[in-house]
Amino acid sequence: MKNIIFTAVLSLIMTNVNAQVAIGKSTITNASVLLEFDNATTNKKGIILSGVENVNNAITTATPAVNNGTFLFDRSDDRVKMYQNQTWVNLSDPGSEAKITPNTSDEIVPNQGTIIGSATSAAKGVLVLEAANKAMVLPWVANPHLNVLNPYPGMMCYDTTSRSLAVFDGTVWNYWK
Repeated sequence: MKNIIFTAVLSLIMTNVNAQVAIGKSTITNASVLLEFDNATTNKKGIILSGVENVNNAITTATPAVNNGTFLFDRSDDRVKMYQNQTWVNLSDPGSEAKITPNTSDEIVPNQGTIIGSATSAAKGVLVLEAANKAMVLPWVANPHLNVLNPYPGMMCYDTTSRSLAVFDGTVWNYWK
């Protein structure tokens, strides 16, 4: 009986679920969303990007176009960057990585991550959103430079006041329309 229960639990754990995901809220409010965050007017949190030592190690697929849309914090020059058209584009001026604490855990598995929206992906990342017809909606924060009291290098959110992408480089907030 114990083996049957264990097998059933293991099967549930290993099952791929290709669903929409809500974080900080109970339901998805938009059918076109793959990953949606709580965007209450009191939200003062954003997404923190991975901090990497070398951006060239972040792109490992044989097809570089698969990596377009990758966001990260480049610790070699303290900039938030996005991979676009097979090249890295700076989204911030040089900042500071003073708040970054490297993860030295033995639990780190290279080239592994969580995939939402598909069973597999050629892209490398901690969190990979893979969908042909759905997108991620960033956390909404009004005036993050005023309301996020302790921002972390690589944090990003949607500023509802300026209606722009806000990225924190460890020193200042950078805004992109």
